[in-house]
Amino acid sequence: MNQNNDNNIPAEKNLVGDIGFCLASGKIMILGEKVDYMYREEPNSDTDSGWRFLSNTEDEEYLDNPENSEIYSVNAVAHNDMAIIPYLKSPVGSELVRVEGTDEFEALD
Repeated sequence: MNQNNDNNIPAEKNLVGDIGFCLASGKIMILGEKVDYMYREEPNSDTDSGWRFLSNTEDEEYLDNPENSEIYSVNAVAHNDMAIIPYLKSPVGSELVRVEGTDEFEALD
């Protein structure tokens, strides 16, 4: 088994290739909620994928607090919710919502 030499935690397997970073809600990354809404905007830098991930349980007050969203690798989000992987090659401007009760997403018009 591959191990991270610094703290003996298993190395994180790369599920998505070199996509870069994204913005994700703490409800996904800390509380473990599933991604219910994902959209891709114009990247802010060379390492930004443009992806933004929300659980759809965040209210306006939650989203207005910058401490509730962080920059993560897209790979880290995929480890929390592998259902996003087939959609990660969607172009800038894509908005996808999870089909209730499934691991599939559909495009919003």
